[in-house]
Amino acid sequence: MNTRQKFSAGLLIIGFILALLPLSGSRSFTVRPQKLLGEVLDSNTWFTVDQVARFIVTEDSSVQIIDLRTPEEFKTVNIPGSINLPYNKFLDIDPARLLSNGKTKNIFYSNGDFDSNFALAIARGLNLKNTFVMKGGLNEWFNTVMNSTFTGERISARENALFETRTRAKKMFSEMNSMPDSLKLKFIQSTHLAAKKLDGGCE
Repeated sequence: MNTRQKFSAGLLIIGFILALLPLSGSRSFTVRPQKLLGEVLDSNTWFTVDQVARFIVTEDSSVQIIDLRTPEEFKTVNIPGSINLPYNKFLDIDPARLLSNGKTKNIFYSNGDFDSNFALAIARGLNLKNTFVMKGGLNEWFNTVMNSTFTGERISARENALFETRTRAKKMFSEMNSMPDSLKLKFIQSTHLAAKKLDGGCE
């Protein structure tokens, strides 16, 4: 996608969101459209799947990974450590309740980039600077991490480190998602108490 196409897509996204988002109370956009467009299109607002894989294998506590897919999709398969905030509920809650911690990097992902880019535009429009997307979504995760193989005879130290990270992330992903549904649900509930905030509950 060239710069002009990105600019047009960004304008469409922001215009659509401004048309849907109630501009009152705590959910009013506080960022000017021109600035918001620049932020949404900035490469500093996304992480690659390899970067996310590294966050997972190092158990980086400064990162919160947010799955925007449906609860059914999330239950079937999800990235280890992620919490589920379905995109269709994103406008029903006050995103600042979950994303207001400025020290935590909140990384959105979906199957592709569409929903995560919309969520990013909403969050950034509400001046939540600590929000990002995982570029390519779960589709790219499968292409890059889950299908990672080494076929050469020699490998550099950097390539080896990358391959090892992908291999560890792949193993964690496979182990997590191969659990029986009952165990997976208990695991998710026990390790992600923050998810209760999505329904207005308490810890």
